[in-house]
Amino acid sequence: MLTKRQESILKMIVTEYIKLAKPVGSKLICDRLNCSSATIRNEMMQLEDLGLLEKTHTSSGRVPSEKGYRYYVDHLMELKELSGEEVYKLETVFQNSSLELSDVLNRSLEIISDITSYTSIVLDAKSHDNKLKEINVVPVDKNILIAIVVTDQGVVEHKTMEISGVSLEEVKKTVKLINDLIVGTPIDEVSAKLEFEIKPVIAKYVKQHEILYNAFYDVFTDISSKNVNVVGKNNILKHQEFSNVSKINDIFSKLDNKEMLKNIEEKNNDINIYIGHENKMDPDVAVIKTNYKTSKDEGTIAIIGPKRMDYDKVVNLLDYIKKQIEG
Repeated sequence: MLTKRQESILKMIVTEYIKLAKPVGSKLICDRLNCSSATIRNEMMQLEDLGLLEKTHTSSGRVPSEKGYRYYVDHLMELKELSGEEVYKLETVFQNSSLELSDVLNRSLEIISDITSYTSIVLDAKSHDNKLKEINVVPVDKNILIAIVVTDQGVVEHKTMEISGVSLEEVKKTVKLINDLIVGTPIDEVSAKLEFEIKPVIAKYVKQHEILYNAFYDVFTDISSKNVNVVGKNNILKHQEFSNVSKINDIFSKLDNKEMLKNIEEKNNDINIYIGHENKMDPDVAVIKTNYKTSKDEGTIAIIGPKRMDYDKVVNLLDYIKKQIEG
């Protein structure tokens, strides 16, 4: 455990570095704690020996290490109150009853990205509790159909299907087989059941079974997969840690990779902080995220920024959004 003075020094260095992005020297700490420079330098050396601080090559000052940030968020951080203007902006979104949850999430995360200059992500996972109630198909054009999937929780999804060389009768026959055989199956299990149990049955009764199987498999896979939306991707450019062109390209490629972003999914109901190597995104960033769950929807909301992140602000913002969503 650290002494009270060491904790004060570490907290001061973390908060100053978050704010200014410059190594913190002993003079500033001496002035604030009214201690001799020799005392402060000795304490800083001890914090460095403990792996909580790092010394840069360009300055005699210190910066927090990953371990230092972790100690700060676990033991020293005090949540920062939201301003009246920030609360007003968010309340305007949540009080708009005409918006769907997905729109509420995206608009609120746009506000958070604007407030913090970080990147926000919403990962909308289709709940296992949503079970297939019915699928219908509506012809739109010669080769264009709209598949309408309804769940027992009242969720309705529309997906366009483009199918050529198949009669409408064959399509209807396939829809009837699906409704007869897999209604009541959790949405996230439908694709697997369709492949291993229903495909052989469709092959027996439907002439163009391969084309239709592939079309419906794509519909259910798309519906059951997690929907990823990235807000404020360019905010990464505002932070000096990402001024290197190769690093920017690396981060951008990860933010564009939906399969990688799905690893951000959070099952834990708390607001969790993953710093540097603790997260699955990138060792140069911090990820703060939480799971949200309503009667019909479940997913993850996450904020991504440099390890020099304003943790106390972001945690409070996520906590506010989570409480608004879950009621």
